[in-house]
Amino acid sequence: MSALVTDQFRILNATNFIESVSNDSDSYYVWVGLTNPNASGFGRNANWDGGTGVTNGVVPNPTDNLDYLTQYEDTLLFGKKVTSSNIRRVIKRVDWARGKKYDMYRHDYSITNLSPIAKRARLYDSEYYVINSDYKVYICIQNGSSGINTTGNQSLYEPTHTDLEPSVAGLGGDGYLWKYLFTVSPSDIVKFDSTEYITLPNNWSTSTDSQIVSVRENGDSTVNDNQIKTVYIDNPGSNYQTSAEVDILGNGTGGRVYVEVNTNGEIINTTVTSGGKGYTYGIVDLGPLQPSGNIANPAKLIPIIPPSRGHGYDLYKELGADRVMIYSRFDDSSRDFPTNTKFCQIGILKNPTKFISTETFTDAQFSGLYAINFSTVNDTPPTIGEKITQSNTGAVGYVASYDSDTKVLKYFRDRSLYYGPTFDQTDYVGVSTEGNANVDFTNGGGNVTAPSGFVGQISSFSGITTTVNNSIINLGVTFKDGFANPEINKKTGDIIYIDNRPLVSRNIRQKEDIKIILEF
Repeated sequence: MSALVTDQFRILNATNFIESVSNDSDSYYVWVGLTNPNASGFGRNANWDGGTGVTNGVVPNPTDNLDYLTQYEDTLLFGKKVTSSNIRRVIKRVDWARGKKYDMYRHDYSITNLSPIAKRARLYDSEYYVINSDYKVYICIQNGSSGINTTGNQSLYEPTHTDLEPSVAGLGGDGYLWKYLFTVSPSDIVKFDSTEYITLPNNWSTSTDSQIVSVRENGDSTVNDNQIKTVYIDNPGSNYQTSAEVDILGNGTGGRVYVEVNTNGEIINTTVTSGGKGYTYGIVDLGPLQPSGNIANPAKLIPIIPPSRGHGYDLYKELGADRVMIYSRFDDSSRDFPTNTKFCQIGILKNPTKFISTETFTDAQFSGLYAINFSTVNDTPPTIGEKITQSNTGAVGYVASYDSDTKVLKYFRDRSLYYGPTFDQTDYVGVSTEGNANVDFTNGGGNVTAPSGFVGQISSFSGITTTVNNSIINLGVTFKDGFANPEINKKTGDIIYIDNRPLVSRNIRQKEDIKIILEF
């Protein structure tokens, strides 16, 4: 039995995901993680690209199983909430270029009827739309093609108009008709602009933007009787008697087309005079033009059926919007986002709970790190990613960041600290003590040391602000007796996206603009 998942299912899934992000009952966060991918340990690789001393490095593919998903949670550092203003549908970018040929919009591309230029079986894989130099987006209604000239003409004039009906570009004469759809907004250009994708406006069906409203309402053929825009001449036939305006039959109403016939009885041009409404298929009534008796060489005219009620009415269906882009920026605006750290993994976490709670975390950002405040330290700062150990308790962790002004060290813990030298479940000498991940740092449990030479004595500080050089600094998390916990329970929520990247070293002079593409 043959089956397939349709394009419309993928478009629906993209829509459902965006609606879920906008739903107050769900919380999605973009996070970054794993400061020490080159260290020996589980889920790491000594040759991970970007590591110290690594040349010709690699970026290993992430692993998708329940074991690794919990590892990603353990090593994540901090996250920022995804809001409706930071998510958009996107489509493959096709820039208009002089002299290039573009496929025309057709509803009937398939494995047996490939798009003539892109040679694709899917409309949405064909280059039937463009974005111009002013970020205006158009679809190609006609490209000068026919059954005789299947690939059409070169496009010579950049479309720039904002007419509601399809129009020629520039001086015309290249056979192209372009239908204006929308202009990418300046705010979306700032956040979502990409060399690979075009950003679509959110909430097309309900937007109150005047330009979108005009295009959407013009595309409603139930009101405007303007559904069909073009009739394609697949076969011009012969021996037809005269030029005439005739009906477009099928399961819609009101469609009419003027058919032009030359002296040989061949159909050489069609002009839609009334687009009608309600069509999902159509056939041109050439009866009034037919020769008497048999039709030795019948013409084939194909009314091109727009999606939904008409071009511009349902933008996402028209352009195949089955991809979503998520934008997130991490800067130095919060102590939750330490600038003296590194990361090589980016992901999306859905619905984590608060640290000691079953309540879903909903704040705008979170720290996923444990933190220690020191009363005294030596002159050697810890190295990001190295292991720290408390002398008396044996508690361990990996350094995520260290602030020498506030003497706050942030750390995370994962199974690499507790597995033996093989970094898996193989037995080893000392497992009874070193394999216990429930041993915590304590105030009074001795100094914290690291291989770099760092030594620190834990303070008894409690609070969320501290004073350094007469300046009050908000630490981002609340300390009690020298310790602060992550703001989320890292054993909760679902990792729904993970991306391994070359190791990135943060600093106070840079911002990380992260763009994630989800394809449904």
